Amino acid sequence: MEDSSAMRAFVRATLEEDGDVVLTEAPSGFEALRLLPRDKYDLVISDINMPDINGLEVIAFMRRSESHRDTPLLIISTEASVRDRERAMTLGANAYLTKPFQPEELRGAVRRLRGPGAGG
Repeated sequence: MEDSSAMRAFVRATLEEDGDVVLTEAPSGFEALRLLPRDKYDLVISDINMPDINGLEVIAFMRRSESHRDTPLLIISTEASVRDRERAMTLGANAYLTKPFQPEELRGAVRRLRGPGAGG
């Protein structure tokens, strides 16, 4: 879930290098909440600052949802303060990357969240 098409393209290109990744994109929090009930996901990556429904609201929704409460959640955001990071983690994010980040940082966070044997 990321409103920037350039950042979505960067994340897609970075993660597709690992080969076994199927991505579903949501350009807004509203679109993410529309898509989440339709499927189970191995991992959700979200920005905090998005139009309409922000990433923190998406975290709260996921953690209240029986279908998604255990889905690993990675936040990627320009919000770099300790307060923002702590807020996201307290709501239920599993990891937090501050933009800009290197492709290997993203791949490493995804591998850790997906667990052993998840490829890449």
